[in-house]
Amino acid sequence: MEWLRLPPSIAALVACFALNTAYAQYPPPASYQNILTSPLNSNVTVSYKQPPAGTCSTAFPTQKQYTGYIGIPPYTLAPIQQNYSINTFFWFVEARQVPETAPLTIWLNGGPGSSSMVGLFNEAGPCEVVQMSDGTYGTQPRMWGWDRSSNVLFIDQPNQVGFSYDVATNGSLNLYTGEIMEPATPLSDGMPDYMYMNGTFGSANSNQQVTFATTANTTDIAAAATWHFLQTWLAAFPQYNPATRPNSTARYANNLPVGVNLFAESYGGKYGPVFARHFEEQNQLRSNGSIPSNSTLAIEVETVGIINGYVDDLVQNAAYPYFAYNNSYGVQAVSQTDELNMINAFVGEGQCRDQIVSCRAAMNTTDPEGYGDVDATNDLCLQAQLTCLSVSGPVLSAGYDPYDIRQMLPSPDPPAAYQEYLNNASVLAAIGAQVNYTESSPYVQTGFITTGDTIRGGQIEDLAYLLSQGIRVALIYGDADYICNWFGGELVSLAIAAQLNSTASSLIAPASTTVPLTYASAFPAAGYADIIVNSTYVGGQVRQFGNLSFSRIYNSGHFVPYFQPETAFTVFTRIIQGSDVGSGDIVDLSTHSTIGPPNSTWEVDAPYKAPEPTCWVRAWNATCSDDDTEAMLAGDGLMMNGIFYQKPNARTLPSSSVTAGVPGHPVSSSSSAETGSPAMSDGSTTGLTGVYTATNTPTPTSTAAAPGRLLEPLHWQTAPIAAIMLGLAIGIGIMV
Repeated sequence: MEWLRLPPSIAALVACFALNTAYAQYPPPASYQNILTSPLNSNVTVSYKQPPAGTCSTAFPTQKQYTGYIGIPPYTLAPIQQNYSINTFFWFVEARQVPETAPLTIWLNGGPGSSSMVGLFNEAGPCEVVQMSDGTYGTQPRMWGWDRSSNVLFIDQPNQVGFSYDVATNGSLNLYTGEIMEPATPLSDGMPDYMYMNGTFGSANSNQQVTFATTANTTDIAAAATWHFLQTWLAAFPQYNPATRPNSTARYANNLPVGVNLFAESYGGKYGPVFARHFEEQNQLRSNGSIPSNSTLAIEVETVGIINGYVDDLVQNAAYPYFAYNNSYGVQAVSQTDELNMINAFVGEGQCRDQIVSCRAAMNTTDPEGYGDVDATNDLCLQAQLTCLSVSGPVLSAGYDPYDIRQMLPSPDPPAAYQEYLNNASVLAAIGAQVNYTESSPYVQTGFITTGDTIRGGQIEDLAYLLSQGIRVALIYGDADYICNWFGGELVSLAIAAQLNSTASSLIAPASTTVPLTYASAFPAAGYADIIVNSTYVGGQVRQFGNLSFSRIYNSGHFVPYFQPETAFTVFTRIIQGSDVGSGDIVDLSTHSTIGPPNSTWEVDAPYKAPEPTCWVRAWNATCSDDDTEAMLAGDGLMMNGIFYQKPNARTLPSSSVTAGVPGHPVSSSSSAETGSPAMSDGSTTGLTGVYTATNTPTPTSTAAAPGRLLEPLHWQTAPIAAIMLGLAIGIGIMV
C-alpha cells in the first residue's frame, strides 16, 4: 500500500493496493515459444509463451494460458512525447467452457501504478497461491475465478508497473522504503540482507532526477498506450477476438469491432471510463477515415465495470465525512467534531471543492487532451489534491485500514504470498518475465500525483457518454471500504444518471412508450433489490435501470472478489450477460428497473473479528507492526519463506495434506463428476461452471454466512443522509 510510504500530506490521495517489492535474484534468461511482429504494425513486437502446467492451476487442464510482452517502440504514441520503449506484460487465461465463443474480459488494477497480478492471484484470476507444508508456495484453482464465464486478459499498465518495463536494468530494491537504486548499491547499514535485494527492474529508480520520465503520468496517456497494446494483442490472438466470430453483431457496418468487457478496480475508476471512451473515439476516427481502417481494429466495449472505483473526487469526497462517522459497521472512526471539520474542508470557501473546480477550468482551457504538458495547470491540480487530503485524512491518521473500516492497521488482507511465488526463479522462467515482480511502482504514482491526475475529472461525463452509446456501466462497491466507499459510489451512480436527462431516452425506452424514460429520472426512482447469490443468502443490494447498475456488496472491503468471491463472480457474470443483477433473470434492459426500497438499509449486527496479520517482507509497511519493525531493525526475529516472525518459535506451517501446483508439476486431479477437474481448496470438485439464477428469495436472518451474510435492517438515518448527499451531487453538477 504505497500511501503508507508517502508523507501524511499525500497519503490519503491513493486509492488502491500498491507499493510492495521484488525478489532477491535476477530473473533467468527469458525464452518464448513465439516472437512475432504485430499483424497491424511491423514495428510492434509480440513475445509470448504458454506457461507449463501448474504455474497457474486452472479448474480444467484444457484451459490454455498465454503470458508475455507486447513491445511498443518510442514515439508510437505521437503526438504524446513518448521517447521510451514500452514493454507491456500480459497474462491471459481461457474460459472454462467453449473459450472460442466465450466473452473477453480485460482486468485492470489501479494505483496509479499497481499491477494487475493483484487481481489475477488475489481476486478474480483462475488460481490462488497457497503455502505448502515445506514452506514453499504453489497454486490451486480458484472456485469463483472469472474464467468460470469469460476469457480473461490481465494487463500490467502503464509502463514500469508489475512485470512491465522500458529497458531491463539491474539494481537494488530496499523493501523497507520501497526505493529502487540503479546501479546496484551496497546494503544499507543496519538493514538485514533479506530487506535489501538485487534484481532486474525497469529503468525508473530513485537515482533519476525525474523518476517517472519513462511511463505515463496521466490517465489519458495510459489510455492511448493501452489502445495500441490491444490493437496488437487482439490481432495476434484472433481466436479470442469477437470480431472474427462468424455470428458477431456490431455497431460498425464495415469492419466488425471487438466486443470486450473492461473491468477496473480502485484507481481503475479513472482508467475504465477514460480508456473506454478513448476506444470509442478511435472507432469514430476509423469510421470517418481520420485513421486507416485497414491497419487498425475497432474495439467495441460492451461493458465497463468499476469495482470500488475512485471515479470523481468532486462527487466522492463529499461522502468521506459521513462514512467515517456513521457507516453500516458501527465504526465511528472520527468524532462528530472531526466529521463537521471534514465537511468544511470539502465545501468551505477556497477549500477542496473550489480548488477542484479551478483545476478543471484551467485544464479544459490549457490541457484539454489531458497529456500533463502544462506546468501551471499541473501545479494547480496538484495543490488541489493536497488540499483535499484534509477531507479524507482523519480516518487514516486514526490508524484504520483505509481499505476495510472494520480493521486497524497493519492489515492482514489480502495476503502477499503470491509475491513470493512470482519471484521464484522457476515461475519467472515459466512466464517469460524479463524483470523481477514488484506489486506497484512508486515512480508511476509520483508521476500521476505530479500532474494532479486524480483531480482532473471528466469520468462522470465519460460514463454518461458510454451509456448513450448503448454500453453497459456497472458500479460495484464493497461496503466496508473507506477510501472508495459505497456512499461515494452511490453518489457517482446518481451523478452519471443526472447527465442523461434527454440524450439517452431513445436508448432505454421503446419508441411506443408514451412517456420516454430517461436515466436522470428513472435510475434514482429504481429501488434497491437483493442480490441473491445462491439459495441460502443475499450478498448485497443493487439499483439497476437500463444499462446502468450500482451494487453494494455486504461484508466486503476494497477488494470485492477477494472478500466475497462468490458474490463478486455472480454479479460480474450477470452484468456481462446483460441480465438482472439481483436475480440473474433474463430481462429486457430497455425497460428493466429494479423494485425495492429507495435506500440500501442494511447493517451488521455483530462486531467483525479481523484475522491476525502476517508480516510479509514484500508488503512490510502494510502488514507489519511497529514492533515488527523495531525487531527487524535490531536484527532480531526470523525471516523464512517471505514471512517475518518476531519469535522464531512462532513459525507454523500448513498441514502436509495441502497440495498445490508449481511450474511443470500441476496439482493432482481427483475423480469427480467433471472429468479432469481437480479438487478446490475447500474439497469441492463440482460446480466449477455456471452462474446461479434465483428461484426464490432467502429469508433474512442475523446469522453470519460466509462468504456473504444475511443482514438485519440498519437503524441509522439513511434516508436523510442520502438526501443530503444527493443534494451535494446535484450542486456539484451545476458548479462543474
